[in-house]
Amino acid sequence: MSKLSHYDDAGQAHMVDVSAKPDTRREARARAFVELSEEALQALPANPKGNPLEVARFAGIQAAKQTSSLIPMCHPLALSFVEVTATIADGGVMIETTAATVAGTGVEMEAMVAASVAALTVYDMTKALDKGIRIRAVELISKSGGKSGEWRRPSEKI
Repeated sequence: MSKLSHYDDAGQAHMVDVSAKPDTRREARARAFVELSEEALQALPANPKGNPLEVARFAGIQAAKQTSSLIPMCHPLALSFVEVTATIADGGVMIETTAATVAGTGVEMEAMVAASVAALTVYDMTKALDKGIRIRAVELISKSGGKSGEWRRPSEKI
């Protein structure tokens, strides 16, 4: 079994030293699904707070840039690209994110934080219409770059 990288030999959590790793292009994609009632979905375009999908997009981009402030062992990264889409889907809103950088560590957490915060923003902007909103399936879709190379969720076709 592999050793967890965020623990030292004494079992204490620590930030991994990535200073010896070469800077390479790294990209990660993630998603989240916000399950909404039909009433809330119908009301999305006319939301008095503004367009929840557009606000969620901006919130996700902003969140990706703040990941190291939110997740204690994450390295601050200079992101070269963040994209967040929020689209109406059957039963809710699908959030999809991409984060990229040229660094010595990956951007999986940045993509997942972007998806999570974008989903929470949709929740915030629609909670007056639907108390039963669920955020589900926050997950990494794929990642590339670095020592471990390519990884793709088995059910995904990219």
